[in-house]
Amino acid sequence: MTDQNQNEELDPAQLEELKAAYDTDYEIGQDNVNTLGLDLHNPVFFVSAGLILIFVILSLMFPEGANTALTNTRVWIGETFDWLFLSAGNIFVLFCLALIILPVGKIRIGGQDAKPDFGVISWFAMLFAAGMGIGLMFWAVAEPVGYFTEWFGTPLNVGGENAAASMGATMYHWGLHPWAIYGVVALSLAFFAYNKGLPLTIRSTFYPLLGDRVWGPVGHVIDTLAVLATLFGLATSLGLGARQAAGGLEFLFNIDGGLMTQVAIIVGVTTAALISVLRGIHGGVRVLSNLNMVLAAALLLFVMFAGGFIAFLNNTATTIGGYVQYLLPLSNPVGREDDTFYHGWTVFFWAWWISWSPFVGMFIARVSRGRTVRQFLTAVLIVPTLVTVIWMSAFGGSGLDQVAAGIGALYQEGITDEALALFQMLQNLPFTAITSFLAICLVLVFFITSSDSGSLVLDGITAGGKTDAPQSQRIFWVVIEGLIAGVLLAVGGEAALSALQAGSVSTGLPFVIVLLLMCVSLAKGLHHELQLIKYGAPATN
Repeated sequence: MTDQNQNEELDPAQLEELKAAYDTDYEIGQDNVNTLGLDLHNPVFFVSAGLILIFVILSLMFPEGANTALTNTRVWIGETFDWLFLSAGNIFVLFCLALIILPVGKIRIGGQDAKPDFGVISWFAMLFAAGMGIGLMFWAVAEPVGYFTEWFGTPLNVGGENAAASMGATMYHWGLHPWAIYGVVALSLAFFAYNKGLPLTIRSTFYPLLGDRVWGPVGHVIDTLAVLATLFGLATSLGLGARQAAGGLEFLFNIDGGLMTQVAIIVGVTTAALISVLRGIHGGVRVLSNLNMVLAAALLLFVMFAGGFIAFLNNTATTIGGYVQYLLPLSNPVGREDDTFYHGWTVFFWAWWISWSPFVGMFIARVSRGRTVRQFLTAVLIVPTLVTVIWMSAFGGSGLDQVAAGIGALYQEGITDEALALFQMLQNLPFTAITSFLAICLVLVFFITSSDSGSLVLDGITAGGKTDAPQSQRIFWVVIEGLIAGVLLAVGGEAALSALQAGSVSTGLPFVIVLLLMCVSLAKGLHHELQLIKYGAPATN
């Protein structure tokens, strides 16, 4: 017994009871691991793949009907369950902050002697690239400028040309709340896989609540929902990336940025992702993530100084002040009057993050062994939020400065195409051709990284938690991701963004319930682990 436990001991019978509870609660599932890892024999693979293929076929056969159905579904979900999305987002933030502060924060993922698999820099790079790379490139200028000019409606009906409200609302969508969603899923997966020895799949996180039932039909449903949510969340991001890259090519080289160009980009990036995914995490994702970080840092530094460093500092102060000022009002789920903003943007973003959470959460879990709960959540929750403040202040702030000064296309035309907003901002800075080309490259590398990471995660879920499933399965999921993104763009036509958003919202709704229950299960598991550590019971792998 360690010194810290000398004042609080259990008698031998109580200690044996605690150990027995540990064995009963978590080790029963071990006999099921091999059964779950039967690769293509796993029912999750067949059911999820079948549902996705049916969606693709019907959407291609009836594009107008599919677009109408997706749009109507999004509107109904937004108007009926808006309170649920916002309330859940608030719960996830408070839950993660509590875990950082409480004693469970000292628990180490993988056991008390576990060592990190990756260095801090590579770890941060993979967290950020997988988390929201394409989204930040797409929305960093378009979103705050859209609120400032009232093109997207205004948060809380505060009126246009309010920089603090525009930047504060943007940070609300990209700050603590989305990363708390990721943190809940990532920590749950990492803890139950590396501390309790369960398969690295979504169903394992529910073992404290469901027991052996997670290995049966209930578990199949949970994992299938995770696959569908992940696919549509990824497809939304890949579709946005394709639109932005195509828009950049049209802006820079006068190449038609229409549907055919977007589909060609998806095909090209999917091919590159296939090569990357076959190289694995160390040879593919890590290398690309580090490349992402270098390119993103170069573009960020350029915008910070080319737009005026003093202006950047002022914009940072505005962003932080606006975030603090509007965080609580924007988090309020009842009595809202800003329907256009609330339903059109916040509900979409929350559903998008939730649908991305199985993918991002599982990827973060796979690269986070050896960190304590406190280190893990601080890195996943706080560090990306601070980086996002800097990113939005540089890009979004420059866009607002140009509009306020009455210069450039953002002022003259407004947000006529969200995909072009970044390039329209860069047009008014030096070296436009170079920076625009760098931005296109960055979008494409983020695109490849997301597809690469997503396929590894989908492969793991549909193989019952195995991390060494056949490469043919990884190839299948990379192709499916690109196919769904292309189909959503095709059925959406001119309203492609709406179709992408609708697909994400539709799959995010059922998974928000999964995440809320996951918080309860994780709390039980961490409490049990803390008891084991406190009373000197042996730790797991």
